[in-house]
Amino acid sequence: MIASQIVLAYGTYLVATASPGPSNMAIMGTAMRDGRLPALALAAGVITGSLFWAILAATGISVVLTAFAQAMFVIKILGGAYLLYLAFRAGKSALKPVSDFAKMDAGGATPRYRSLYRQGILMHIGNPKAIMAWIAIMSLGFREDAPAGILQAIVGGCAFVGIVVFGGYAILFSTAP
Repeated sequence: MIASQIVLAYGTYLVATASPGPSNMAIMGTAMRDGRLPALALAAGVITGSLFWAILAATGISVVLTAFAQAMFVIKILGGAYLLYLAFRAGKSALKPVSDFAKMDAGGATPRYRSLYRQGILMHIGNPKAIMAWIAIMSLGFREDAPAGILQAIVGGCAFVGIVVFGGYAILFSTAP
């Protein structure tokens, strides 16, 4: 019974992380544009943001969020505004002439790993899908009568799944065809 709860939590997290979303698209775009290491820095930030929600969900913040629908509404609005901002930036970038991109590449600027890591954290913390996924994971995998250690097993295993998925996207999309 306990093993099935853990497997259910891992499966839920796998579906939530592997499905398309702003974090995955940002990792893929960074990998294709800037290469493997910048994409891995962004992925590390996304994983850290996911662990932030995991810790909050494990400590009971999910109960608070479900009890106070207004808080969840504010989080959804802020997350939606951030997604609109990302869409605006992507659209603005898509409208640039190709010559502008050639000038950017010619500069040979060093990657900003800290900035990418921070971007990954903030993007995932503002992602309503991440919040809802962790609430679902905790409600599916963690019961009141659960033995000691199951919470650590769920969070630790999901962290490993996140590393594989987000890091996998960074590696896959930065690999030459």
